[in-house]
Amino acid sequence: MKKMTIPNRENVSTDNQSIFDNLDKAVGFVPNMYAFMANSPTALGDYLTLQNRKTSLNNKEKEAINLVVSEFNNCDYCKSAHTTIGKMMGYTEEQTIEIRKGTAIFDSKLNTLVTLGKAILSTKGEVSENIKADFFNAGYTTENLIDVVFMIGDKIITNYLFALAKVPIDFPLAKSI
Repeated sequence: MKKMTIPNRENVSTDNQSIFDNLDKAVGFVPNMYAFMANSPTALGDYLTLQNRKTSLNNKEKEAINLVVSEFNNCDYCKSAHTTIGKMMGYTEEQTIEIRKGTAIFDSKLNTLVTLGKAILSTKGEVSENIKADFFNAGYTTENLIDVVFMIGDKIITNYLFALAKVPIDFPLAKSI
């Protein structure tokens, strides 16, 4: 079986070298998941375009979706990365764990978002009318609904890459729940 590797800057395309340089400046390092994507000359750039697209969701809402999806798919890499980022966005450790479990009782509006996200995953999009009504009644819009699905798709990409390659985790490990 072919061993999957995490390339360094010298082993990637010129375009990916530029991305590595930008990541190093912005984050202070190139996360292993991004480096793994650089095994493809175009995947990393394409993924970052998706990840950094304009969205109607705020940063805390995006991290909530990232956390619930990563837990649902049991992606240790993404659970760890997004627990770290979630804390940077203002969540407590306990709140990140609650979100990963599929609720956010500490914030009723956010709870409807997390509930919807988990329901989309567990029903492959066949969400009950009640959950959708709760989402819209909380003040979310059709634009938000579409952006939630895009966020789920974004996170599934990295969750599945971790499942396939077991990319080494380079963030503090998220607590098990």
